[in-house]
Amino acid sequence: MIDLNTIRNLAKPTPSKIILMVMDGLGGLPLPETGKTELETAYTPNLDKLAEQSICGLSNPISAGITPGSGPAHIALFGYNPLEYTVGRGILEACGINFELEKTDIACRGNFCTVDQNGLITDRRAGRLSTERNAELCRMLSKIDLDETQIFVVPVKEHRFAAVFRNPSLSADISDSDPQQAGVLPNKITPLSPIAHDTANIINSFISKAKTLLSDLHPSNMIVLRGFSKMPDFPQMGDVYKLRTAAIAVYPMYLGLAKIVGMKTFSCSDEEAEFSSLIEHYNEFDFFYIHFKESDSHGEDGNFDAKVMAIEKIDTMLPRLLELKPDVIVITGDHSSPALMKSHSWHPVPLLLCSRYCLPDHVKSFSETACARGGLGIISAVDIMPLALANALKLNKYGA
Repeated sequence: MIDLNTIRNLAKPTPSKIILMVMDGLGGLPLPETGKTELETAYTPNLDKLAEQSICGLSNPISAGITPGSGPAHIALFGYNPLEYTVGRGILEACGINFELEKTDIACRGNFCTVDQNGLITDRRAGRLSTERNAELCRMLSKIDLDETQIFVVPVKEHRFAAVFRNPSLSADISDSDPQQAGVLPNKITPLSPIAHDTANIINSFISKAKTLLSDLHPSNMIVLRGFSKMPDFPQMGDVYKLRTAAIAVYPMYLGLAKIVGMKTFSCSDEEAEFSSLIEHYNEFDFFYIHFKESDSHGEDGNFDAKVMAIEKIDTMLPRLLELKPDVIVITGDHSSPALMKSHSWHPVPLLLCSRYCLPDHVKSFSETACARGGLGIISAVDIMPLALANALKLNKYGA
């Protein structure tokens, strides 16, 4: 794995353009009835045609057998070692909605969820609560009194919110309350270091007061929190790669990820608007990260057919991207989200890279099985960015 300082010394600015298209949770597992994954089931003539012109493979977001969160999976796609450059989910959510964080703030990602009469979680997403209802509940929770600690609870999208706690003495070194599964009680926040005891008590007090306020508001009658973190200081992509970078996404968290590594961000309402934004700003940047969420959402919901339809929808829009004739196109996912598992998984993710210099292999379709036979083999996701730069002729030779 090459380090960012080495890449910085090799990188050079050129007029060539790179598009990294991420279909969230793209990888899947086959239905027993058909033996085909979601991607293999979907009708994707445009992706398949592009795969024929590309070099293909599979990527491991973190390492073999490791199931990644969205944050580290994307950090790897941007070329950063996700084991070295870590960021909490809370900071990503807060940055994604343009919340003005102070240096000592701690932020977390929250879900409104449903619990039964015994306090057991029955739905971690409260039926994918509407964003409008989310905003109403956030205003209610923002009024909770935590003495010397300011609390900001702001809606993100659907059931998701960001909570920011402002007090110079707070520590982000605390555990999550979200067990990330149904059928169990929310976890109690615990300190992970001696300096975090007071912080754990403050957050547990917030959760207790929130529980009381929400108790009669089924299905959103409880909250779970995770990803407590402070703002990191990452090298910026523009400096490392000598690129003018832009990110286009619907879900705020992915815009937050892009901001942390220095991308200009464009928030969109849906996939159609994302492609329109790409076309509108195409001449302003030489690297675009464009993110599509629905394939992951449906995978996590266990809705195989809906995930297939989400993949097909992006395929129908792909010609709009191809008409721009970028020098390098990379299409992959940040991780796999098989509908059969209703969760992220460790399975490698299909990957294609198309350029004038990519040395196409014999892959004729874009799928897990086909990409497994591709010329790239199974690579680490952190190696995708150097490959894209090389194919865009943006890297000088290493050594004499």
